[in-house]
Amino acid sequence: MSKALSITAAALLAGLSFTALNSAQAATITIGTDVDAGTLDPRLARDTTAYRVADLIYSGLVHLTPSLESKPDLAESWENPNPTTWVFKLRPNLKFSDGSPLTSADVVFTFSTILNKDFNAPQRALYTPISAVEAIDAQTVKFTLSAPYAPLLSYLDIGIVSKALVEGGTDIALKPVGAGPMKFASWTRGSAIQLEPNPNYWGEKPKADKVNIKIIGDGSARAQAFEAGDLDIIQSPLAPQDIKRLQADKRFGAVVQPGLGVTYINFNTKDPLLSSPKMRQAFSMLIDQKTIVNDIFQGVDAVASSIILPSSWAYSKDIRQPGFDIEGAKKLFKEEGWADTNGDGILDKGGKPLTIVLSTHSEDSNRVQTIEFMQANFQAAGVEAKTQISDWPSFSTNYVQKSQHQIALLGWLNIVDPDRLLFAQLTTGGSTNWGGYSNPAVDDLLKQGRSATSQADRTAAYQKAATLLASELPYYIVSYQGYQLFYSKKLPFEVLATSRGNMRGLIGLKD
Repeated sequence: MSKALSITAAALLAGLSFTALNSAQAATITIGTDVDAGTLDPRLARDTTAYRVADLIYSGLVHLTPSLESKPDLAESWENPNPTTWVFKLRPNLKFSDGSPLTSADVVFTFSTILNKDFNAPQRALYTPISAVEAIDAQTVKFTLSAPYAPLLSYLDIGIVSKALVEGGTDIALKPVGAGPMKFASWTRGSAIQLEPNPNYWGEKPKADKVNIKIIGDGSARAQAFEAGDLDIIQSPLAPQDIKRLQADKRFGAVVQPGLGVTYINFNTKDPLLSSPKMRQAFSMLIDQKTIVNDIFQGVDAVASSIILPSSWAYSKDIRQPGFDIEGAKKLFKEEGWADTNGDGILDKGGKPLTIVLSTHSEDSNRVQTIEFMQANFQAAGVEAKTQISDWPSFSTNYVQKSQHQIALLGWLNIVDPDRLLFAQLTTGGSTNWGGYSNPAVDDLLKQGRSATSQADRTAAYQKAATLLASELPYYIVSYQGYQLFYSKKLPFEVLATSRGNMRGLIGLKD
């Protein structure tokens, strides 16, 4: 197993004066989040809220620690007798929250459905090296791989679902049943998700007696609700001005640290205007990263240089995507045949103006402001830039995921391995390759990166791929995201926060 990414370890948030950890006092905590979950089936999760709620309702074979090490969860142990075989031993007497038994058959069912193309699991590409999943006995599961697969353990934290319930017709997307520390209580779409402790959880009992996850799309409104005492915990994404104000408020505990995410531009390479790498380079050179990061995001994020996080063992400071250069962009546009032939300040070719649509979602005010700032810079360079702002469900599901965009501002989180940001997104036909990028050389390098058995070989493959991507630019990485969490010091238990933004530490569970 490769060395985990070097990320700031869990921050123990103290200052809880009126009660001790392990107090018998019941605690109902209310957590604010930005978007409603699209589904509560962990196999189909696509959004941050779905991932975070699934982290509480379900358990995987492993659970990732703040330092990104895989620790036993449903699997009490495992062995790797050869490079393509993994054998997991489940804990005895495991149960789902409804009291039904959890066995190796449920593990086989979970991964078989994820691997089924017709099921359309968004993270299917993370598991395609698995050629077979077998139940050796009720407590033993064998994974056979088509080739060595370095990041496998990092991806086995996905929640295990009940074969009997799913095949019996239970819609776990709406009424989930898992084996995590909390169980589903209710869900008012667009408003709140309620959870309560799972009495059949194998591990430590949560300190939280109930969890109420409230959906408040506007970040500033969410921060104000927290300040007013309507919320006990909020976490990224938050507006920079709110972050600074909350950090200064002594009523609250805070964690502000590097995260495991990026904010990036997704170019639709299938669009005729964006099919040329030179055009993508030109548009990228109109993105003023420093102003976006330092002024709009007020230094909460960091200016990005390439597609690999600086905290990763695969990072190289020598790999750099283009920087902000309006004159350089104009030169590239000219080389592609675009010129201001009408004297109206707008570049044109063949009688058609250079027009582009910049899009993002309305829930993140910083991203909206970024798109508007980009629009001004694009227009200054002779590009007729238009903006399209819509709510997250419309933007993500009906627009980007259907490749209807031109230039979209998005984010990726939970980048626990370079493979997590690269393979499904940028290999030909990848399940989340919404921009339609295709380069056989990059495909080969990303396959090498996930199958190499040494970290040195993986590093070499990812750095070569990152070099090509910094030139061809299907993605332009605007910033490396920070992670922020604020909590009320009145909570009657310790809160643990990690840069992954996972939820178990927020209900008093230690890794």
